[in-house]
Amino acid sequence: MTTRTRRETIVFHQPFRLRGIDRELPAGAYDVVTDEELIEGLSFPVFRRVATMITLPCAPPHQNAIEMVAIDPETVRDARQAEASANQP
Repeated sequence: MTTRTRRETIVFHQPFRLRGIDRELPAGAYDVVTDEELIEGLSFPVFRRVATMITLPCAPPHQNAIEMVAIDPETVRDARQAEASANQP
């Protein structure tokens, strides 16, 4: 099975929350990694998402370390929309 990994850096300008994460996260840049696999047997290449992860600072007292947490990609989209809504006049 052929797989690919996509990486994206998302910036939050204020503290935020993600569904499934039990703490508020600080503003900053976060790496989101999506693994996809090729669906074989089609006449053109099609990939399907198999996993999405985000790198987060660990909770205190280990905040100098990072952890990679599996998330639903819609959770990030919702957090970005919430931040955009909060910044509108």
